Amino acid sequence: EVQLVESGGGLVQAGGSLRLSCAASGFTFDDYAIGWFRHAPGKEREGISCISSSDGSTYYADSVKGRFTISRDNAKNTVYLQMNSLKPEDTAIYYCAAGLEESGSSCLISLGRNLEGWGLGTLVTVSS
Repeated sequence: EVQLVESGGGLVQAGGSLRLSCAASGFTFDDYAIGWFRHAPGKEREGISCISSSDGSTYYADSVKGRFTISRDNAKNTVYLQMNSLKPEDTAIYYCAAGLEESGSSCLISLGRNLEGWGLGTLVTVSS
């Protein structure tokens, strides 16, 4: 059973940084792509970044490109999201999700087709 636990959220001023962590258990971490999503009040859930396991390839939504960096430590079964230059519009609950990786497919496609579990989320609040 896919189990994911996010941590690292909090209150930060605009321009500040946070690092989110997604700790995984219950499945073979090396076989899964991991993604970060966020859900802000009044908005639809947004997929913001993901990372494959096979080659470490990544995806970033335009809204976070150049500011956020995703990484994974397969030895620790953990994925990180380093968030820099935070803006008030980054305020949201941030979730990680896992999807069985398809050979030759991007992390985005693997998550879209094979999503298996979500964490409970961690709240990020960016004050202006």
